Amino acid sequence: MSSAPSSALPSFPSLHLAVALDGAGWHSAAWREPVARPRDLLTAGYWTDLVTEAERGLLDFVTIEDALGPQSSHFTEPDGRTDQVRGRLDAVLIAARVAPLTSHIGLLPTVVATHTEPFHISKAIATLDYVSTGRAGVRVQVSARRNEAAHFGRRTLPSFRIEELDSPEVRELTVGLFDEAADYVEAVRRLWDSWEDDAEIRDVATGRFVDRDKLHYIDFEGRHFSVKGPSITPRPPQGQPVVGALAHESVTGAPFRLLGRSTDLGFVTPHHAAQARAIVASVRAEQDAAGRAGEPLHLFGDLVVFLDEDPAEAAARKERLDTLAGYPYTSDARIFTGTPAQLADLLQELGQAGLSGFRLRPAVVGHDLPAITRDLVPELQRRGVFRQAYEADTLRGLLGLERPANRYAATSGAAEPRAATPGAAAPDTAVPEAVASSDAVTTA
Repeated sequence: MSSAPSSALPSFPSLHLAVALDGAGWHSAAWREPVARPRDLLTAGYWTDLVTEAERGLLDFVTIEDALGPQSSHFTEPDGRTDQVRGRLDAVLIAARVAPLTSHIGLLPTVVATHTEPFHISKAIATLDYVSTGRAGVRVQVSARRNEAAHFGRRTLPSFRIEELDSPEVRELTVGLFDEAADYVEAVRRLWDSWEDDAEIRDVATGRFVDRDKLHYIDFEGRHFSVKGPSITPRPPQGQPVVGALAHESVTGAPFRLLGRSTDLGFVTPHHAAQARAIVASVRAEQDAAGRAGEPLHLFGDLVVFLDEDPAEAAARKERLDTLAGYPYTSDARIFTGTPAQLADLLQELGQAGLSGFRLRPAVVGHDLPAITRDLVPELQRRGVFRQAYEADTLRGLLGLERPANRYAATSGAAEPRAATPGAAAPDTAVPEAVASSDAVTTA
């Protein structure tokens, strides 16, 4: 464990850069642009082309959006619109398909923690790490939508309007969902460590394939999950794939608490440098309160981008798309319209506020993703603030994160894992000889 302050992050380039991929782009009318490929959105080739383009630009990673319900222009419920993209492929499976066709770029599919099981996701992301040879991560997301909860029938979520977000009932719901996500991440991380690195012997001469003493029950007991373990998938190549989450400012502090307590990578949405500094300070305070002051935690600023050679052209393109959509496009993140050089100026300004990187959301993927990789990246390279070549073969390596020791290995010298909630424990208990297969039980 590093003893550096929480704001110190070992990294190679001055700025890290990623893109968030979502259908034809983040503008709801993006699919109607001439460069869009609406008939290809549900094909493997489409997603391979996007991630290959991102890798061409030497980006650190891509995130792939996902949800448990159809896309909607409403924050809390479906909207019934038929003039916007609806339907998507599973993000984890997209990443697994693209992984063998790329070499360096990190892959972070989105997973909704609210309704999925930690055991299932732990082995899915561990498998992705194997398929990608160490380039996997996961973006954890929560969901408060009633229609998504109805797919599973295990809980009922309250109905509320967006103007009721600050009500006591919605605040309580928000805190509960983010605390559940923290438990979720803790269970997933322990499952990744439930196999020691050398648990697989593979000795043909003696007939021993696995050393059962190096498989461990995680015995996770939290407020939301009870998971015995071990995993059925050996420890991933990175040891711990990268965990990220998007967090907005909130009166409850729950989103920033999730970042500080549970993640390697936080996505935040400042609209100017002063706000960026305040957000960074808040997340660092939560990180320190969680006892992680010595651990690296990257904070990436999110921006929606319309990039053109002329600022007026970028603004006009947004206006034209707004007309097609029937309303002005808005976002939780800052919306940038302008040239690659102007965006480079903004990224450097926000970087000085304590952000270590940026996740750009292309308004129209077919137009703005190539503008990022072929125009913005060369501009940043000319300024000496972005890499000229990939420096590492794993995502943790690209982000300057060390491969962590296994928390259960007797020789690792690692401290007892932190409890996910008061009273939670994780005894360092090896799987007894009589256990021939993994035993995982979860309850929501």
